[in-house]
Order: sequence, then C-alpha cells, then structure tokens
Amino acid sequence: MTQHFHPYGEMTFQEFVLFFKTHSKQLEENTNIYLISEANIPEIHRNETEVLMRSFFQMFTYSDLDHLDNHYSSYLDTWVQSQLTILNMASLQWLQIILEKALLTLLIQLKHQRMLDPLMFLLSVFSYLMHSFHKWADTESVNQGTEENDELRNLRLLDQLNQLLVSSSGASDLAFILKKCEKYFNYKRCVFYAYVPWSNQFYGVIGEELPKIQSMKGQLTEQNLIFNSKRPIYLKNPKPYLRDEHIQLFQLSSIIFIPIAHEQQLYGWVTFDQMGDSFDCTKGELDLLEQVGKRIGLFLSRKEKENTAKTMAIALTERESTVLELLAEGYDNKKIASLLFLSEYTVRDYVSSLMSKLRAKNRTQVVAYAFRWGLLS
Repeated sequence: MTQHFHPYGEMTFQEFVLFFKTHSKQLEENTNIYLISEANIPEIHRNETEVLMRSFFQMFTYSDLDHLDNHYSSYLDTWVQSQLTILNMASLQWLQIILEKALLTLLIQLKHQRMLDPLMFLLSVFSYLMHSFHKWADTESVNQGTEENDELRNLRLLDQLNQLLVSSSGASDLAFILKKCEKYFNYKRCVFYAYVPWSNQFYGVIGEELPKIQSMKGQLTEQNLIFNSKRPIYLKNPKPYLRDEHIQLFQLSSIIFIPIAHEQQLYGWVTFDQMGDSFDCTKGELDLLEQVGKRIGLFLSRKEKENTAKTMAIALTERESTVLELLAEGYDNKKIASLLFLSEYTVRDYVSSLMSKLRAKNRTQVVAYAFRWGLLS
C-alpha cells in the first residue's frame, strides 16, 4: 500500500525548503550543539547521525526550488536510497530527534508566528522517510532466505576480482579491470572518474564512448553530494543530484557511485549503470560493490608504490614540466601556446613528448599518470 505524504497546514514542500535554506546556518549550529551534548546517543550512532545530518542539510540547502514539484516523495526516496549503506532505524530516529530539537530552538529564537507549521512538516518528512526506509528493509527481509547462497556467490565474485587484480600490471590495466567488473557484477556500463586532490577536481577517464566520458569534469563543492560521500551511493532516479545534461548525455535512469580509496587516499569513483534501464539495488549489493571499490583502491595504491621507481627514470625538461602543469589545469594547446609565448605546433610536440615518456594514449592519461607517479603534486 502506498503511503501518501500529507504535510501539515498550509505549508508546502517548496515553502519548507525555502525556510530551511533561509535559516540553514542557525539550524546547523543548533544541530551541532545538540549532537555533541546529547548524552544518551551511543558513539557509533553519533557518528552515523553526523554523516546523515550533513547529507540531509545538503539535500535541502542545495535544492533547486524551480524544479521542486508535488512529487517530493520520490525526492525523499532518492535520499534514502543514497544513504542505504549507513542508514538504520536507530540513526534515523536520532536524526529526527536532533533536528526536532534544533528546529524548535530556532523557532523560539525567531519568535516565529506559525511555529507549528515547519515543525509539523518536519514530522511529516520523517514519517515518510521511515516509511521509505522500511520498504527497503522489507526487501532485504524477503531476500534473507537466499542469504547464504548470496554470501557464497559474493565471495566467489570477490575471489575472481582478487585474481584479476593480482595478475594485472598497473593503472594501465584499469580499463580491462572495469570491463571485467561489468561482466562479474552484471552491469552494462562501468566508468572511472579520477580525483585530483591538489586542484580538488574530478574528471572522466575510462569507459565506453570515451569522448563523452572525458567531457565529464568539474570542481568539487559542498553541492556535490555524490562525490563528497565516502560510501557507495545508489540513485534510483539521479535527477535531484545530477545535472540534466549529464543524465541526457548518458541516458541515465539509475546509477551507483562507488568511491575508490585506500588509507584515506581517494583515487576517484567508479559508476555502474544499465545504460538507460532503471534498476533496483539492495543494501547487500551495495556492500559487495563497496568491497570492490576497496580492492581496486588497494590495487592502485600498491601499483602507485611500484611506479615510484619509474618516476625516478622519467626525466622531464623544465618546459615539459610547465606544459604538464598547464595540461592539468585544463588548458588546450592554443591557450598554453599563448601563456608560454610558443607556437601551437611547439606545444603539440611537448604534449607528444609527454605522452611518449608517460606511455599515455591521450592528454587525460598524461595528467592521470603524472599524478599517480608523483610528477604532479
């Protein structure tokens, strides 16, 4: 049975989001105070609630009011799906308690004329969030009968991946590894987005239709809920979190983001999707893909150490180093030529030399390999 979302009084979802945006700084200060001072919350739930709180604030603070409509139940469903790896009933209840206290304190501070409206709407929001979470929890319960078989299957898949990683030579094999991951885990498309910490940027590196992949790049900001998450994120509907042009470019319906990291070092993200077909994903499947991300992160970290010796053998001229830095900034040959007072032909020769020395197939790989081997910092 579908539960309908009945907000209190005359307040609409758009009005609630606008109220949340307007007073987000005070609300955040209040929530931090209550989260720290709450003595009854176990430390593990305190940490979970802190992560959920940050995501919850991002959801409302960076919402585009012009694109919000009456179908906000799907908007809240998407948030639940995006937090499946850490969400549980205890952390959700603590999130509600802390937010209710923070909001009530704010309303008293503001001497708000309609104090009940935002408070009751928040209760409606959490009523729906719990309903949505139970839908996913019930799905997990139905699947518990096959839990043992699934566990054996997952161990077998991870063992296949382990063997593949052991037999692979380095970052240059990553495209082949991701292609195998598509087959192992039954997805039609797998894409790798690299992360450059010194410029806090991401860019597409590996995947089908490479020109499209390489067009995906940008600066990480607080608005990038997906790329700021350290846990896997599943989006049944990516619309609230991804730009329309990106959704249309890749014909996305549903998508999974997996961080690739090892020992606090983030290498990037891998995405899985079905090339336009919508799909569901359980928490168990997300947990499996999280292990995939950790293994690939460990693989990249080991190969990075092995490649340190290669770095010593790569001698770049001062001019090549300058061109490399400008490539990493995203400049094209024409702009680099202008900045260095060179001809475009000369810049092209420097880029070709860099590709040869780094054994890269294109400009994007030049930057990726240079970063991995410590030539960029």
